[in-house]
Amino acid sequence: MKQFLVALVFALALSNVPAASQENSGNPFFTEYQTPFKTPPFALIKNEHYLPALKKGMEEQKKEIGAIISDTNVPTFSNTIDALERSGSLLEKVNGIFSAMRSSNNSDVLQSIAVQSSPLLSKHNDDINMNDKLFERVKTVYAQKESLTLTTEQLRLLETTFKGFVRGGANLSAAKKERFRAINEELSLLALRFEDNVLKETNNFKLVIDSKKDLAGLSQAIIDGAADAASKAGLSGKWIFTTQKPSMIPFLTYAQNRTLREKLYKGYFNRGDNNNQFDNKKIVSRIASLRVERSNLLGYPTFADFTLERNMAKKPAAVYELLTKLWKPALKVARQERDEMQAMITKEGGSFTLKSWDWWYYSEKVRKAKYDLDENELRPYFAMEKVRRGVFDVARRLYGIDFFERTDIPVYNEGVTVFEVKRKDGSHVGILYTDYFPRGSKRAGAWCGGFRRQEIDAAGIFITPLIYNVGNFSRPAGDAPALLSLDEVRTLFHEFGHALHSLFSNVTYSGLPIPRDFVELPSQIMEHWAMEPEVLRMYARHYKTGEIIPDKLISKIEQSSKFNQGFATVEYLAASFLDMDWHMLTDTLPVDVNQFEKRSMVKIGLIPEILPRYRSTYFAHIIGNGYSAGYYSYIWANVLDADAFEAFKEKGIFDQTTARSFVDNVLSRRGSDDAMTMYVRFRGKQPSIEPLLKNRGLNE
Repeated sequence: MKQFLVALVFALALSNVPAASQENSGNPFFTEYQTPFKTPPFALIKNEHYLPALKKGMEEQKKEIGAIISDTNVPTFSNTIDALERSGSLLEKVNGIFSAMRSSNNSDVLQSIAVQSSPLLSKHNDDINMNDKLFERVKTVYAQKESLTLTTEQLRLLETTFKGFVRGGANLSAAKKERFRAINEELSLLALRFEDNVLKETNNFKLVIDSKKDLAGLSQAIIDGAADAASKAGLSGKWIFTTQKPSMIPFLTYAQNRTLREKLYKGYFNRGDNNNQFDNKKIVSRIASLRVERSNLLGYPTFADFTLERNMAKKPAAVYELLTKLWKPALKVARQERDEMQAMITKEGGSFTLKSWDWWYYSEKVRKAKYDLDENELRPYFAMEKVRRGVFDVARRLYGIDFFERTDIPVYNEGVTVFEVKRKDGSHVGILYTDYFPRGSKRAGAWCGGFRRQEIDAAGIFITPLIYNVGNFSRPAGDAPALLSLDEVRTLFHEFGHALHSLFSNVTYSGLPIPRDFVELPSQIMEHWAMEPEVLRMYARHYKTGEIIPDKLISKIEQSSKFNQGFATVEYLAASFLDMDWHMLTDTLPVDVNQFEKRSMVKIGLIPEILPRYRSTYFAHIIGNGYSAGYYSYIWANVLDADAFEAFKEKGIFDQTTARSFVDNVLSRRGSDDAMTMYVRFRGKQPSIEPLLKNRGLNE
């Protein structure tokens, strides 16, 4: 059964939305799209279409479930498991667009629709998971699994379906089922409020500068971008910096005004913790409590135990073991980095102690002193269009596919560009949408998703995917195009790796889950190509002169590749420990969020100059984006991707045989087999942690 994990947006008040009966006529969701490759006709889709379509989607799936239950034939894989998995196609069609718009093109109206639809969807999913007659049919098939002749993918679907019912409350008593339903509904609404608060806090904070002297240290490109932001806000002649990272990080890195750096950093760090109408502390505490209660109802001691059962890690102890193994060497390196920066402060005549908001500024100074490398010197070689073409060229050389811009395919925002993906023989692979620049209607961060997933339908027809990459990268400023930082370049490659995972999908069932700690392998391995000298020479060209990036700059990038990795690893690991600690709670009592965070960080010995990458009050990964008790997944997958890239390095980074094996054994299989089994088929052995330690300079 497809799981509709809808990251629903939220609102504090409901808006009036026309009833379903008024919108059935002319609703584009109810007919086949008359567009190239049946892509969403965004110009035709209005806000008033969503709720009626969601309701009709639920109604249709209920009828499909009813047909499965009323079938008088003996339950089989075909008439029960396969039929259940293929149910709900309209609901998935609508959700694929609705959830994407709430993340990328949000509005108050969409938020209000989410508030109305969230409890309906929660009830709908619970009605399926707790349907006794349906579960009886599933159990009947599951009991015969050893004697059935099933493919690996079919067997995995059978096992996942059965376990999904159990995890969804099917075995609970009537009274416990009612409580389970109530918890699910409350959790869905709390997640909406949490994410809405984070979005509003992010959009509401602006550092307005009206004196040129406060811009000292900033490049002209950064200044031009801030001036453009101020002009759009009706503050011509001033400069605006926000807590969006393309605006914040350059300011923290180069602005000489320490007081303003502190103000901007605290604006970011205190989101959701300002004791105002957007405060998230009580919401976080309540969510943690409800997750404990729900896990206990199902027989799990903690939410982490419940979540990790489906991941590669399996048990919380395995996660803590990996985090702890990395923590000691990472913290040692971070302390060395701190001491180098403190020495520079002293050398410059400063009498203050390094603080968390100073880290970017002084680490950049140390990097420049040690490696003669200034990121502003690099940005002109990383125009967004060139970087995007570069990652396309990597895919072409590795996997024999290419990307062709299509201006005839509808888009949901003018900042979106669409590409058709084709093989060398001209055959169609899928569609890729790219949406790279921040706007007020878009949540922070970068992600990959799909309007339609690849599958083979009931008629045996191969359905191609419609995939999107979304980011919040540096915008064009002044006369210059969008010039990316090194981190943004890596992020673009990262999200493209996710896109390849979906584009190369070759499975029958699109709904099979991929373990959270495996899904980052295809994305993170792509980052390795981004900074390879051979690849840099392919795409890094000066936006004015067309000059290929000089070897001396490539050499500086290589020499500084391990720089600041103590900080990067420690702030990430700290957030991972925080996530795990929240989900190892065993009671449902309210928690003081700030005191809980403090105890969590004291326990691991986090130095005060570094704060966790995310604080609880804006840690969207673990509240609404599917990474609860799973933020560790990035470093778990980092072990895999570092080890996997060694296979390419051994035979050449564009070795066709290795690339084909990666497609056949990893990318195309998605969730159709055991994750470690797929990895070993590709690599020929279990992954080693040594390449990760080497890449981060933590083994010295």
